[in-house]
Amino acid sequence: MKRNKAGILVLWLTVFLFTFTQCRKEAVLPIINDSGSTSGTRPVPIPDASEVNTFVWSGMHDYYLWNDNVPNLSNTYYQMLTSASANYQRNKDSLNVFLNKYSDPGKLFNDLLYQHNTVDKWSFIVSDYTIIDNWIAGISKTIGCDYQLYYLNSTSSDIIGVVRYVLKGSPAELAGIQRGDIFNKVDGVQLTADNYTANLINKDSFTLSFATVVSGVLTPTGKTASLTAVQLQEDPVFLNKIFTINGNKVGYLVYNGFTSDFDLELNNVFQQFKSAGVSKLIIDLRYNGGGSVQTAIYLASMIYSTNTSKLFTKSVYNNILTPYITSTYGASYFNSNFTDKIGSTPINSLNLSDVYFIVSKETASASELLINGLKPYMNVKSFGTNTYGKYVASLTLKDYDSNNNLVTTHKYAMQPIVAKYANSLGVSDFVNGLAPDFAAKEDIGNLLPLGDENEALLKAVLDYINGLKTQRIANVSSLANSKYIFGSKEQSRFSHDMYIEPQKLVKRTK
Repeated sequence: MKRNKAGILVLWLTVFLFTFTQCRKEAVLPIINDSGSTSGTRPVPIPDASEVNTFVWSGMHDYYLWNDNVPNLSNTYYQMLTSASANYQRNKDSLNVFLNKYSDPGKLFNDLLYQHNTVDKWSFIVSDYTIIDNWIAGISKTIGCDYQLYYLNSTSSDIIGVVRYVLKGSPAELAGIQRGDIFNKVDGVQLTADNYTANLINKDSFTLSFATVVSGVLTPTGKTASLTAVQLQEDPVFLNKIFTINGNKVGYLVYNGFTSDFDLELNNVFQQFKSAGVSKLIIDLRYNGGGSVQTAIYLASMIYSTNTSKLFTKSVYNNILTPYITSTYGASYFNSNFTDKIGSTPINSLNLSDVYFIVSKETASASELLINGLKPYMNVKSFGTNTYGKYVASLTLKDYDSNNNLVTTHKYAMQPIVAKYANSLGVSDFVNGLAPDFAAKEDIGNLLPLGDENEALLKAVLDYINGLKTQRIANVSSLANSKYIFGSKEQSRFSHDMYIEPQKLVKRTK
């Protein structure tokens, strides 16, 4: 049977593992006889660590990509793999001493990260796994309006918000908000550096007031929109169109997230492209922070080939998983090839030789995996700015008991980084992102609708395809030098994540 090799096996660890960082002598108490006299001493039992703390340490020990760089995960003194180990009880006690120092599982998790916020900027833990489940499904509480905040000018603390896109069926769309709209007040109060967090970011219900900006001067339009955030699943297949350039059919897709719930919808778009005879393709990833590794493989196959013998990407895991996978499944497990099916549904592949990407500093993780993986096989051109620079992926770890049932004593789940990826030529570690072939930026003061042939970044690509080899830079507006402050995507801890979808259930024995 053909095996999906995109995801790493999931070791849903039971709660009896191992170890830790420091050894200390047990405390002792006198042994009291029935007569009340003492006769020697006995050790004070060290209480077992909580179920959730044991889960946190065990999952990080087994899965974390950088486990050998974290002393409290890598010290061999604490590797207590079986109850028959010679020093089982001593090591178990040592682990419990360490874990019992933590009343907050989140603090324990963060203390086990490798150079937190420097090397590892992405691993996280939540107290309720439904938060991760919703993220993977593209569900969030939102007004449905992606925006960015900027200082009005270099001498003012006043802030404006620029709308970049609006989700279909969202409160923002129903209120008539459109790409390019500029707002400056919330509930009648001008946004400033001192109030934007409390008045906008931390509120679920508010009224926005809109304005225009000409030569740095705000002019109210009189338009307002009262909005209340709702639970909404974002469809990442935002827009698709077909242009005709010099007799060639050029497909255009705005794709905002690698969300696996929409893989078949994505495949249907490529059926439309295929039926129309599309010979060149533009993929707009400027707002795409990533998502499913498996979805990236599907999309690569739709673009280039369903030849399952060709390598798309190769993964690297830690010093525990690597030998385990090799001995259990063979070295080929680390290779993820192009594929010909989504489940039982054949992939609609265009079998192209040319593809063009629109990118930005928000183009991250699975988006970069796609671009990097296609480069050895196709003429890949990118337009925009350097991408984000993330070539590692995470995995959801939940706590299961020995019968493969979710534990009921807590709902904690972790999303640690577990693997890094390289393309078929071994290219990886692009910490500064992938450089564009043609530099261009959005003009935040003149955001035409996505899909408009004159929209700055799309126009740059269409000009190139049309034979105008000189790059086209966006027109400079009165907001071109406005200082960026914050983007609505930054409200989500998942905005740049790439994750492996669990494909197999693997248990490590007690």
